[in-house]
Amino acid sequence: MLRALMFILPLALVIYSLIDCLNTPEDEVKHLPKVVWVIIILLFWIVGPIVWFAAGKLRRAPAGGRTPSEWHANHRHEWVAPDDNPEFLKSLREENKKDESLLKDWEADLRRREEELKKRERGEDGES
Repeated sequence: MLRALMFILPLALVIYSLIDCLNTPEDEVKHLPKVVWVIIILLFWIVGPIVWFAAGKLRRAPAGGRTPSEWHANHRHEWVAPDDNPEFLKSLREENKKDESLLKDWEADLRRREEELKKRERGEDGES
């Protein structure tokens, strides 16, 4: 079991550091190009990942924010929810007016068709 652990731990370290290196933006990589760091991590099993974590990456957060939550926190608008946005509410009112007018047109068309059917039925009943 100890032999497996001696193999699995460095492998996990290499995989984690490789994924971290590949996901790091190019402007946050220090000293060497990202491709060279990947080669170092893969060639030098234990030392490569440790050197990557120690010296290969900037450890401070960028000004604009890299994660979506950081970006949204820095670029927050005046309204948070759609029901607080007057433009959204106005567009809903306009859509409701269009829907109501369309519904009224459909109802008027349905009444007209029903009246035509009644007239046809009366005309057929009167002829019989």
